[in-house]
Amino acid sequence: MDFKKQFSVDEEIIATGWQRFGNYMVDMIFIYIIIILLFIFIGLISSFFDSNEFMVWLDNMGDLEFYLIFSLLVLIYFIFFETFTSRSLAKYITGTIVVYEDGSKPNLGTITKRTLSRFIPFDALTFLGGARGWHDSISDTYVVSKKGLETKMKIFTELEEIGNSPE
Repeated sequence: MDFKKQFSVDEEIIATGWQRFGNYMVDMIFIYIIIILLFIFIGLISSFFDSNEFMVWLDNMGDLEFYLIFSLLVLIYFIFFETFTSRSLAKYITGTIVVYEDGSKPNLGTITKRTLSRFIPFDALTFLGGARGWHDSISDTYVVSKKGLETKMKIFTELEEIGNSPE
């Protein structure tokens, strides 16, 4: 009878509350920089075509319009980075990565669910009570140390190979 054990993320490699806070702050800085660069780019294109309609719209933009643009950019930012690399720009800096409990890379649907869950009021504060926030538990994902995950998975694989070697 073959009892194959499955790898599971443990508390030792889960990102700390401070790492999560750092990820949040750095990601927000990157998102605001992207918004500023986007507005500058569109402004330059508008001036190149001798059109001031964008500048007038920007001048008259209300809070709701800004929030909608900001929200759309948050969706694009996290879905793009976390779907393709399992990491946002901040996670590269802090050495963390988003994974399923078995250490595998989440798919587009899971990352979309994770990103939409970020819009729940106070979600950004939920990881301070522990290292796992609402958008993690809702999407069944974990943010872990990338190096810690690689080390633990290597050890796990090597131990499984030893346990399955014929004698």
